[in-house]
Amino acid sequence: MIMANDVKLLLVDDNPMVLGMLEHALASFARVVAAGDAADALLKAVDDPPDLLVSDFRMPGMDGRQLIEKLKSRPATANFSAILMASRADIDERLSPQDAADDYLAKPFFLREATRRIKRIVDRIALEKMAKTAPSDGVVRGNLSQMNVIDLMQSLEMGRKSCRLKLANEGDTCEVFFAEGQVKHATYGSLTGDEAVFKVLRWTGGNFEIDFEGKTAQETTKLNTQGLLMEGLRLLDEAQRDAGAEGAEESSADTAAGAGATSAGRSGHKEEEEDVLLDS
Repeated sequence: MIMANDVKLLLVDDNPMVLGMLEHALASFARVVAAGDAADALLKAVDDPPDLLVSDFRMPGMDGRQLIEKLKSRPATANFSAILMASRADIDERLSPQDAADDYLAKPFFLREATRRIKRIVDRIALEKMAKTAPSDGVVRGNLSQMNVIDLMQSLEMGRKSCRLKLANEGDTCEVFFAEGQVKHATYGSLTGDEAVFKVLRWTGGNFEIDFEGKTAQETTKLNTQGLLMEGLRLLDEAQRDAGAEGAEESSADTAAGAGATSAGRSGHKEEEEDVLLDS
């Protein structure tokens, strides 16, 4: 079965620090090949065509836009998605949707946000690959430990898919129907609509099935796909904070006794908790 880590990602940046940090961050969910300039990237793409190109825009010699154009002009390397990393001024003044990039990352950017944005494209590509290799019944099957509910829903939205997504976990099942990437109807036990979706957003175990022929005339959801994800996660975070506050009250004495040790532990891990800002 094809999953996100089967997606071939070609990463190009002439800044060794940016290249190294992005390569390390992306290696957990894609097969990353790194190149320090566009000429090297062109050779590597010809040798092994990528599914996704993530490239800096401004580089000595051939820039990122020219690299995309050269690869798109060759039939053997033309079938890929692209993300360009560029300054906000370049994105606003020099680049446009006609440059064939699927997304732009404005430099400087935080590593965590860049990784999240790139992973969304990787998940969409993985889902498209899965659809192309689906069994004769046309149903794509997988495990939620490999692609969780949020990743699945975002990928179906980005790909503007119409389908039935069935989720199963420890005896519970949920069905979510999409039309052009937007959730229209959902059921979970006696729940329907938005509340049914909210119940399953944090599932990371169990299985899923995607039936691209699955349709329904029912419309029970009020929010669009992104609205469902944002509101559902907000509600879950709120519930976790409330549960944490109750636990803190019950163990206030222990908390006070260990405050010094906790503070020291946090200061010792400050670098791990902070995000990294990357620039050209």
